[in-house]
Amino acid sequence: MLEHIVRAEAPMSLEELTRKSGLPKPTVHRILALLQRGGLLLREPLGKRYGVGARLSSLALEVLIHSPLRARRHAILARLVEEIGETCNFTMLDGDEVVYVERVETSSPVRLHMEAGSRVPLHCTASGKLFLSRLSAAQVSELIGAGPYQRHTERTITDLSALERELKRIRADSVGTDVGEYLEGSVCLAVPVLDARRRVCAAVAVHGPAPRMTLKKGLEYLPALRRAALAIGATLVADAPVPAAPRARKRGSARQIGIDSSNRRVS
Repeated sequence: MLEHIVRAEAPMSLEELTRKSGLPKPTVHRILALLQRGGLLLREPLGKRYGVGARLSSLALEVLIHSPLRARRHAILARLVEEIGETCNFTMLDGDEVVYVERVETSSPVRLHMEAGSRVPLHCTASGKLFLSRLSAAQVSELIGAGPYQRHTERTITDLSALERELKRIRADSVGTDVGEYLEGSVCLAVPVLDARRRVCAAVAVHGPAPRMTLKKGLEYLPALRRAALAIGATLVADAPVPAAPRARKRGSARQIGIDSSNRRVS
């Protein structure tokens, strides 16, 4: 049931989940109620549809952070930092924030200190704007509101119409930028990480202090950033088929007594 919900582009109804799973409707309702009580699913109050709950989102992030493949992602970032000489991050969208899942610092004594696990806003960061650029205008407004947005520096975009123009530009070249919008005197660029279904699921970002790091200099790093994003994307667990609808087994009646199972993936 969780697989069907996390793979869906939008919250699913009881009827849709009953049809997808092949289970009896009362059984589906009972499973959904259990998952909802556990905080793994969230039920829309009016539409009566089911989506990912806060606890499930948190668990998914923890699984990724503590994955055995974390060492490989860290090594990819370390090689990237060695190549370009600036701090690099592996980031993901979590709710209405960007979370730094992995981070490797530059050896330079002049650098921006932030820890893995740090969270930053969407509207004024390179990764955040990159993630927002993949959403529709309605989804952006629903996720972060219609503004005005919190101002962090003189360069922060606080108006929705100005943000939409910026997202249109980012959507065209798939490069998120932040030139002193979140932190004064910092420059950051982000490129997308794609999953097995070619969806943007994360980002690889570089940032450094001005004047050592400029937007022009950052654009020169794009080929290296994209190679790292491709390599990190390969470390994410590939898609597995959703379990097929169960076949009813007869033992003197048409009562269903079992279901098939198969492998799954974590997105």
